Amino acid sequence: MLSKNQRKLLLQLNQKKYRFTYKLFVAEGKKVVNELIDSNWSYQMLFSSEDDFHPDSQLLTQEEMKMITHFKTPSPALGVFNLPEDQKILSEPITIAIDGVSDPGNLGTIIRLCDWFGLSELFCSKTTVDCFNSKVIQASMGSITRVRCHYVEDLGLTLNEFQKPIYGASVKGNSIFSRELPKKASYVFGSESHGISKPLSNQLTGELSIPNLREGINKAESLNVANSTAIFLSELFR
Repeated sequence: MLSKNQRKLLLQLNQKKYRFTYKLFVAEGKKVVNELIDSNWSYQMLFSSEDDFHPDSQLLTQEEMKMITHFKTPSPALGVFNLPEDQKILSEPITIAIDGVSDPGNLGTIIRLCDWFGLSELFCSKTTVDCFNSKVIQASMGSITRVRCHYVEDLGLTLNEFQKPIYGASVKGNSIFSRELPKKASYVFGSESHGISKPLSNQLTGELSIPNLREGINKAESLNVANSTAIFLSELFR
């Protein structure tokens, strides 16, 4: 049976301030929870509506799972995990940075893309959504265990410390298909609504774009930031 204290904690962990107060986060879905366990991420509690999910899991009814889920529809498994310790910056040849991206699904997908293309770290501005948001964790599909997310106060200052060019994704930039992209550089992606912040824009080596090939006046204004990141990475590693 689910206790009142357990339910209260699980609902509190839907908010960033409580995640950092208790140093805990929630993961939902059998695949994601199993991926975290298999990657030796320590957990405090496991819950499931299936009695054979895990030896340490607490069996709950479907109604109880509905009480604690951070989503509209509960999954059969939910875990409360310890936040990992801050990790050392690796400074890989290709650096991906995210500035002010607020949509959890986009960030989770970008983490998954970094994992797919073999990148082990992602740099985020403080205005970017928390990577331990339940929706980010779910969208990353376990890739959060292999990609370090570094949140930094001054993204421009951090990227400049790597002493390599910094390119920003922009609709006004030069086409990424008209040149070979540098294999030792930082690439910054901003939110769809606001783009890259002005202080960071002023520190860019240059701006690059994915050209819109639709002819005529009526055409899409911009690409989803996760889709843009996917195209950039595909071009970088082709």
